[in-house]
Amino acid sequence: MGESELLLPLVDEENICLPLPVNVISRYWDIRLPMAEAEETAKKYAGFGGSILIEGIESAERHGLACKIARSSLPELKEIIDSGIPPIVMLPGIPEITQHASVITGYSDEENTMLHYVQKGGRDGEQQEGAIPQDVFEKGWSEEANFIIVIAPPDALSSVRLAGSKSDRMCLEAERKAVLGDAQGALELLEQAASLDPKNPVTLNLLGGMLNKQGSPECVKYYERCIGANPRSYLAHNGLGNFYLKTGKFGDAEKCYTRAIAINPKRSAKIYKNRAYLREKRGGNSDAKKDLQSYLECFPRAPDRGVIEKAIREI
Repeated sequence: MGESELLLPLVDEENICLPLPVNVISRYWDIRLPMAEAEETAKKYAGFGGSILIEGIESAERHGLACKIARSSLPELKEIIDSGIPPIVMLPGIPEITQHASVITGYSDEENTMLHYVQKGGRDGEQQEGAIPQDVFEKGWSEEANFIIVIAPPDALSSVRLAGSKSDRMCLEAERKAVLGDAQGALELLEQAASLDPKNPVTLNLLGGMLNKQGSPECVKYYERCIGANPRSYLAHNGLGNFYLKTGKFGDAEKCYTRAIAINPKRSAKIYKNRAYLREKRGGNSDAKKDLQSYLECFPRAPDRGVIEKAIREI
């Protein structure tokens, strides 16, 4: 039975171009990334509400750190922590947030938990360790294809055994292009990534998502390839369901939504509203009503709560 825990510094500064996980890791290595630099870079992303991870990674690299981006496993993750390096992993977001980056600070096999960095703000703010059961962590992480980002000094990083591919980094670079409005550039980069690693589920899902936004039926083959590479890709099942819903293939859409919900019933509230709509269209009123109730349970503060409650009464 193993156990390891790393002590990370208290950090409360973040920016869309210097996300908190990257800032925390950099401070752990005693490197202070300049917030002014991040604020200047962030001007390119005016109005964007998320984080640009690749900008933070590139800032860390400019200031002496190195980075590996890969898809990993729980044993590898524990080895990295044992070597004194806190990794960043991608996990499912809370309802209506697609995903989030989390710093893993330790684990305990005896208690069957993974520890992740949780910031508690305020005047008396302090770092807290959030404990997640290992089986819950593994299920959530697998939805994101076990995506991992390891940032450390070059000599420390050289000891990390991660079989990353260039395609993993290209996914983050493509997401940046998409946020900047360069959809064609993002597509071309993802196509290059897919040619480098045809079974990378992260690349395939992003390709499916971009083509779906454009209304292209080509998205179907990329979603299906993603699901073939990672059957637990919630986003691919949901994305495929969204495409079928838009194109009027309600039976196929319902199957995709049902598979996504089976993977993670609490990841998204909107999926229940979508499934309720198509079930009502197909005459399944009782099931549609249950889905609308699930939507409100997942999203109690939904702005359309009054409309949904009325629909529930009328079904």
